[in-house]
Amino acid sequence: MKIGWAGLGNMGRPMVRNLVKAGFEVTVYNRTVAKADEFAKETGVKVAGTPAELVTGVDCVITMVSDDAALQEIWGQFLAAPIPAGLLAIDMSTVSPDTTKAMAARVGEKGIAYLDAPVSGSVKPAEDKQLVILVGGQQADFERAKPVFDSLGKSATLLGPSGAGNYAKLAINAFLGITVQGLAEAVIFARKHGIGPDQLLPLINESAVGSGITKVKTAGIVNGNYAAAFALKLLAKDIRLAREQGLDTPAGVTLSEVLNGAVKEGLGDEDMIAILKYLE
Repeated sequence: MKIGWAGLGNMGRPMVRNLVKAGFEVTVYNRTVAKADEFAKETGVKVAGTPAELVTGVDCVITMVSDDAALQEIWGQFLAAPIPAGLLAIDMSTVSPDTTKAMAARVGEKGIAYLDAPVSGSVKPAEDKQLVILVGGQQADFERAKPVFDSLGKSATLLGPSGAGNYAKLAINAFLGITVQGLAEAVIFARKHGIGPDQLLPLINESAVGSGITKVKTAGIVNGNYAAAFALKLLAKDIRLAREQGLDTPAGVTLSEVLNGAVKEGLGDEDMIAILKYLE
């Protein structure tokens, strides 16, 4: 299977590396051409100069972009090109289920099979091929995509028709955001009473409320390192999408307000745990 890959952000790069390791022939496109050229020197992938060039001569095109607008922009350029018959399209971005449903219908008219396949997991799981892949679409298309998914993650699950993967991802990220905010509030409360993060977090991690995310974020909180593994602005975007799809429970509404406030305070490019800085 020849794969065209669009998007070389923090997640895209390690995911493409795993496809190359698995033996796929990969061509990449990135809006910042210099980034694509540098990545090609490192990995041996081919570089497409335009989206139209990327989609020509491949069996499968995968998009991993930042938001709905970026996805719609690149697909507008894909559809202006001669598209191979039977192309399989996989979008691994986190976008609105409404965008996915409209995109699947639009490209389906061109004979293109379309899967939404967002992932749960950030950079380290992407590097270690430990992503959880959440898929919406048709069973036959999911089976075609399985070799790709098996090269990128530890599991891939078909959850329903187009948009189902997006709904699952938004649900998971709502829980993620609520967990991160709860962790930040616990750290702030303890610090007010003389218990530092270096004391509290090992206890949390050994307790019933310890989890993968509390353990991953411990070093950053203790050391004051907010370099983005998952940027706060992206979590804010995901919670906005969830709110648009009906997330109206108290914790979800509060989380949305806090994240939007943190973005306005200039914390959007920092890691999502920078919600701690905002709440302090």
